[in-house]
Amino acid sequence: MSKKNLGGTMKIAILADTHMRKGRKLPEFVWETLAEVDTILHAGDIVTETHLKELESLAPVVAVRGNGDWLIDGLPEKAVFQLGQFKIGMTHGHEGSGKTTPQKALSTFAQDRVDIIIFGHSHTPYKSYTSGILLFNPGSPTERRRSEFHSFGIMTIQDNQFDIQHVFF
Repeated sequence: MSKKNLGGTMKIAILADTHMRKGRKLPEFVWETLAEVDTILHAGDIVTETHLKELESLAPVVAVRGNGDWLIDGLPEKAVFQLGQFKIGMTHGHEGSGKTTPQKALSTFAQDRVDIIIFGHSHTPYKSYTSGILLFNPGSPTERRRSEFHSFGIMTIQDNQFDIQHVFF
């Protein structure tokens, strides 16, 4: 258990589409929040291995390959893992069948029994249940594109329950 994990509560940061090209930094507010979490999930488009290592210096990281991650070796296209009693599926969301990014993310895990699907790609915050599965896109903390705000996600797990919220700034 992490020194940050007090009272059986697990706090997880959820990022996607950080697009950390040379010279770019995450906003200070995001770094301060990341320093308080037990785990960081990154749903692709990290872009540089340097940024991945910076995240890993703060907390354990689970990351998947986005369509902009050609410079980082070894990232899987999708990941299925446990957090507490919940089974999480994570993908970037640029592959799979369907017309929308959420449909593509859902189709990626059609053969997996997951409770939550985390994805990115669209830079658009998204939170909706489909067939009992929560689909969550944290948006982007660096490139909001058509979204009104920059954003990322925070998930807490405690007493066999989870809560996921967007953090807008």
